[in-house]
Amino acid sequence: MRLFEALKLIQQAPQRAAGRYQAFLACGFTPLHLKTFLAAHLHLAFPACSVEVRTGLYGDLPGNIQLLSADHYDCGAIVLEWSDLDARLGLRSLAGWNHEALPDIAKHVQAMLDLLRESIRSASQNSPVILCLPTLPLPPIHYAHPQWSGSEWEFQLQELISAFALWVATNTSARIIRPDWLHQASPAGDRLDAKSALLDGFPYKLTHASAIAESIVRLAKPRMPKKGIITDLDNTLWRGILGEIGVENVSWDIDHKSHIHALYQAMLSSLAKTGTLIAIASKNNSDIVQQALNRKDLILDKQHIFPIEVHWGPKSNSVAQILKTWNVGADSVVFIDDSELELAEVKTAHPEIDCLLFPSDPNAVYILLESLRDQFAKPVTTEEDRLRLDSIRNGDRWRAASEQGQAVVADTFLEQAGGILNFSFSKHPADPRVLELINKTNQFNLNGRRLTDAGLRDRLAASETILLKVSYRDKFGTLGKISVLLGTMTGDSLRIDSWVLSCRAFSRRIEFACLAELFTRYSLNAIEFDFAPTERNKPLQEFFMTLLGQTPQTCFSIPRDLFFARCPKMFHRVEETTYA
Repeated sequence: MRLFEALKLIQQAPQRAAGRYQAFLACGFTPLHLKTFLAAHLHLAFPACSVEVRTGLYGDLPGNIQLLSADHYDCGAIVLEWSDLDARLGLRSLAGWNHEALPDIAKHVQAMLDLLRESIRSASQNSPVILCLPTLPLPPIHYAHPQWSGSEWEFQLQELISAFALWVATNTSARIIRPDWLHQASPAGDRLDAKSALLDGFPYKLTHASAIAESIVRLAKPRMPKKGIITDLDNTLWRGILGEIGVENVSWDIDHKSHIHALYQAMLSSLAKTGTLIAIASKNNSDIVQQALNRKDLILDKQHIFPIEVHWGPKSNSVAQILKTWNVGADSVVFIDDSELELAEVKTAHPEIDCLLFPSDPNAVYILLESLRDQFAKPVTTEEDRLRLDSIRNGDRWRAASEQGQAVVADTFLEQAGGILNFSFSKHPADPRVLELINKTNQFNLNGRRLTDAGLRDRLAASETILLKVSYRDKFGTLGKISVLLGTMTGDSLRIDSWVLSCRAFSRRIEFACLAELFTRYSLNAIEFDFAPTERNKPLQEFFMTLLGQTPQTCFSIPRDLFFARCPKMFHRVEETTYA
């Protein structure tokens, strides 16, 4: 982004926006253009919000981090440079550019990093914090070595930074910009602006300032990870056409020059262990495919694959069946095939799906693997992630059993399922599953509105905020945390403004159990809902229709008497209710 583009974005931002986004930029140099680029990239990321970027005092990075710690922000960005750790490592200091000062500089850098550790931990407890490690080159102080030769002193400083970054990553919730990523976006030799550093106290070339700002915003607004990968088999999961060369001759190893397929399998296996769904859509003979998937040297465990759609019909039909089984939208799934024709056929039938070509060139496959990492990355793997595949398999059994049960009596089936609920009203410590559920654009979402980390923290810190987390299991398996309700209690009135139920928990009357618990626990005469219809929340609209007799179009209330009069019989057993 160019500077005039950033200024234009800021000038064209709506004066009266639906929301507000506040960021704090903590740095030791003059913020100048970095502040401008950060504001512009935040405007792009949060177009519905008015954006404000606050800064601290020049030359006082520790003090600026303290200012960040003193308040709640939607994002706190800490940009660290060598001159913040010791002024002698900058261009504006005239003292200490001599060989004898090197040991003392290293000691001072260590002491400053020790000081910053606790400040960053404190700041990250109040606001989401993004840390940028030093990006500029060290000054040419060490005369014993030419610039193309590494020195013991430089490696010592880099080791101190690495140890500091490891401590921050391990002991705080701060997110750290990956140096290798920044190297790709902004080459190391094109970052320092010595003239600007000396005259204005701003050390960056404009392209580098924009790259840092963009990297901060990438971490400030991480995209929701996709949920599943549907993969082809021949010349994708392995090299070779199974029906032509047989089960024993398809390969994924160095000797057959097909090791890139082994890396692809390893990537899918790794993603599956963090909750990513893996399915197969292949035009093949199903018996032969089962034999190939049973090969002991297959890196992707067959147990991690479900469902497996193998037939000679259109792959778009296979994709449709997989989406139905997973109960997810096409926009949260990636389809991978080595045939551009098959990709086009699936894309035509499912326009929202992300169709990716599995290329024949190893370099291009490696880029594909990097793309998959980006699309499915999760900072935390929750219990629900680990349970996801089993719960979907069990959900298939549930649907099959419930369809048979409907032919008899639905109540009988639900009673025999042995559903057990756990209710938790505890607001602390922070549970990453809460934000993950609230920000899902799924089919049972009260209004589709999302919350930031800071927004959720502020809500939970308020005494009038009510948070209900619901976990569920039955004889078909454990689903983990499947529902979150967030609301505000005013006197004897409760207003729910966020309510999400995982699609894996549909048809079990859990939504009725949630409201019954709230009515009973708080002796409520009515519950108000901050409802808004969306294209995705039809199941929630249908639920409200069973209670109201009509589909609501805006905020409304459900009286206690009406709810219990229309609430069907529930067979869940409440195993535990947590309040603290």
